[in-house]
Amino acid sequence: MLQSARPASGKHRRKVKTRVTRARVHLRRLYHGRRPNALRFQMAVLLVDLAIIAFFVFSPILRDEPAFLFIDYSVAAILAADIAARCFAARNPLRWLRQPFVLLDLAILATLLFPYTLLNFGFLRIIRLWSISQSGVLWRPLRRWGHQDWEQLGRAMVNLATFLFLATGFVYTTFFRKGSGLEGYIDALYFTVASVTTTGYGDITLPGSWGKLTSVIIMIIGISLFVRLAQAIFKPTKVVHACPNCGLQRHDPDAVHCKACGQGLNIRDPGD
Repeated sequence: MLQSARPASGKHRRKVKTRVTRARVHLRRLYHGRRPNALRFQMAVLLVDLAIIAFFVFSPILRDEPAFLFIDYSVAAILAADIAARCFAARNPLRWLRQPFVLLDLAILATLLFPYTLLNFGFLRIIRLWSISQSGVLWRPLRRWGHQDWEQLGRAMVNLATFLFLATGFVYTTFFRKGSGLEGYIDALYFTVASVTTTGYGDITLPGSWGKLTSVIIMIIGISLFVRLAQAIFKPTKVVHACPNCGLQRHDPDAVHCKACGQGLNIRDPGD
């Protein structure tokens, strides 16, 4: 009896292990694949991420609403499920958990689970928009539809938007929290935009030395991001043409030689 039970138990373990392996492979294909069902899944995840980011942007305004905790914990459950699914699908879960973007998501999850205890760090949630941009998920539809030339402009806009809302959240939490709600958040956003554009109306200023240092940092970083955005808008558009020698992808439309290695190029006109 015991001898017959042991092989059955081992067979059951192998079946469970096989099912787990298949589930991990299936999830991995959904998150990183290029088939139609994987692309639909990735688009759905992206839309959910954008909805979560919208909640992050407006959470200072919604914080005093009765339904805030329900929405907050619902978002926490969705984010926790996404992190768990990605960890389960990873080839090396421990190495995956040590990646900076994953650590950022875990920090964001902590602010969602303890929205009032970790109130001062809630503004960091908007960095998730930047992490999604860096992962490339946001730009896959452009590449698939042949509009990859817009990617550089899109990245510049996302970087600027991320910084604006990150700075607004910090200013609101640190300096305008007493004027909580919509009015305080609008004051923080107004000050941030006025500082980034160096308009400097002077009707809203930050008190003390820390306020002055915060204003200086916002101005310097904001100007840099505005310059990057202006470059993306006005500089000549690059075309995608892989160099046969070094593999450089982007070149000027009228390039005859690769600027990286000097290899001769034969870039066709768009109408050819």
